[in-house]
Amino acid sequence: MSFRQDHLLGIEPLAPDEISTILDLADDYVALSRSDDKHTEALKGLTQINMFFENSTRTQASFELAGKRLGADVMNMGLEASSIKKGETLIDTAMTLNAMHPDLLVVRHPHSGAVDLLSQKVNCAVLNAGDGRHEHPTQALLDALTIRRKKGRLHRLSIAICGDIAHSRVARSNLILLGKMENRIRLVGPPTLMPSGIGELGCEVYEDMAEGLKDVDVVMMLRLQKERMDGGFIPSEREYYHLYGLDAEKLAHAKDDAIVMHPGPMNRGVEIDGTLADDINRSVIQEQVEMGVAVRMAAMDLLARNLQARRRDGAA
Repeated sequence: MSFRQDHLLGIEPLAPDEISTILDLADDYVALSRSDDKHTEALKGLTQINMFFENSTRTQASFELAGKRLGADVMNMGLEASSIKKGETLIDTAMTLNAMHPDLLVVRHPHSGAVDLLSQKVNCAVLNAGDGRHEHPTQALLDALTIRRKKGRLHRLSIAICGDIAHSRVARSNLILLGKMENRIRLVGPPTLMPSGIGELGCEVYEDMAEGLKDVDVVMMLRLQKERMDGGFIPSEREYYHLYGLDAEKLAHAKDDAIVMHPGPMNRGVEIDGTLADDINRSVIQEQVEMGVAVRMAAMDLLARNLQARRRDGAA
């Protein structure tokens, strides 16, 4: 398998063949997760520490389940239990972690670049579970796996990413990944929720949902990142839903077989109509959750293989 990374800090460092390697292995882990015996010993004897400095339900549970299915010893360290609450620096935390001899470190942090800093200070493989507005690589990978399984390919598709682009690390990671795989990407949303320099990202930008969704294969809705907003980015949630919330009328502009995605958690009646979110013929939101476990299993498996190879070479 072609995967040359020591850490998974973002999509940007990954070559297209490495993305395909993760997705191919994740396909195997989807099959495993659907079988009666959902466990393997790929990470037997290894220790996985999950450090979440931001609240998370889906991502943390997904990483925890992935590690346990791979046979790892899994420990969760939340912010409330962390000495950082008492003033410890990130570097001090890294030194403490090194003394525990972990093999895999999964980190979510509110500040962009914090996960990269930790990766430089710890003696293990680090996976970015979301850092500030920077990246959320495993979310983009699970989205890619969902698209590939539903559409039969991951290239030359027309994909609309809609909503709060400016504050979304999910949007950034998806833009990079889908761009590497030669897709036509459209960003749809109000100007107040578009990042600066948007024209340099190599995608089309639309303010009108009807125009932005015309004949697309995939509609990816994003959550309003209210916790990262420090001003009046939208007039009201009601007005936002009227203009940018996905409903059947707006979706009718996409292709008849277009799929609907959302990274969750959803604000029903704000970003997406609840009935449409639950439509088993169009929505793949539940499939995204399932693919998340498989992708994280694949990523940790591949990183662990490289880590163990480096340790063997160092001991030789």
